[in-house]
Amino acid sequence: MTEFCSLFSSSSGNCTYIGNGESGILIDIGVSAKRTEAALLDIGVNPGKICGIFVTHEHNDHIAGIRVFASKYGINVYASRGTLEGMNDLNVFSGKFDAYIIPDGGCEAGGMFVRPFRTPHDSRESCGYSVLMPDGKRISVATDMGTMTETVMNSIYGSDLVLLESNHDVGMLQNGPYPYFLKQRILSNHGHLSNELCADTAVKLLQSGTSHFILGHLSKENNIPSLAYETTHAAMTMAGAAETDYKLSVALDNNPLITL
Repeated sequence: MTEFCSLFSSSSGNCTYIGNGESGILIDIGVSAKRTEAALLDIGVNPGKICGIFVTHEHNDHIAGIRVFASKYGINVYASRGTLEGMNDLNVFSGKFDAYIIPDGGCEAGGMFVRPFRTPHDSRESCGYSVLMPDGKRISVATDMGTMTETVMNSIYGSDLVLLESNHDVGMLQNGPYPYFLKQRILSNHGHLSNELCADTAVKLLQSGTSHFILGHLSKENNIPSLAYETTHAAMTMAGAAETDYKLSVALDNNPLITL
């Protein structure tokens, strides 16, 4: 059995659960440990069954709850060398848990094999993760990147389910209240994926066999869930896909558990 839940997904905080029915992992904990515990319990998952925390990068909306949660349950934390260095600078490792550099080839946790892939983002050494489950299914989390690179695409190609960033609508961002420097950062190749880039990627993934798409890390200021959904849905339709060919949803907060 393969389980997936985007517990939290926005510019305010991100946390993803992936499990096999007996154990599970979290990718990022960008909200408080208390909220993370409550969200896990809401989907019927005992927080004590989490056997690894995999960090994409050191920005606060991805690490805010790690120190307290990992310390309470004694859970190992894994990330790239650069991300661990950034977390150390932010005093995340003052708790009671161990942290490890994840090898480029990946590592095992709770019967799942977790493989990192590099992502282009304005952080020390950010990455996404592709998780091979005991039943052969593969789940990938690809957020926080300014452009879709060949490395990322090759890493997530053929996944059964992908959590894919659909951060902003370009028009809303350009005409919105953000200062110019922040707009340029988000639009850069080390910023965040737009709805349009997300849609283009989703079409390619559908053609590779991906059947379940979760649109995540939406900006609350520069996007609307219905707009993100319709942008990808329209691209799928234009590519000739029927709605029975795939499942598409938008990750907000406190989403239901998905069983594949």
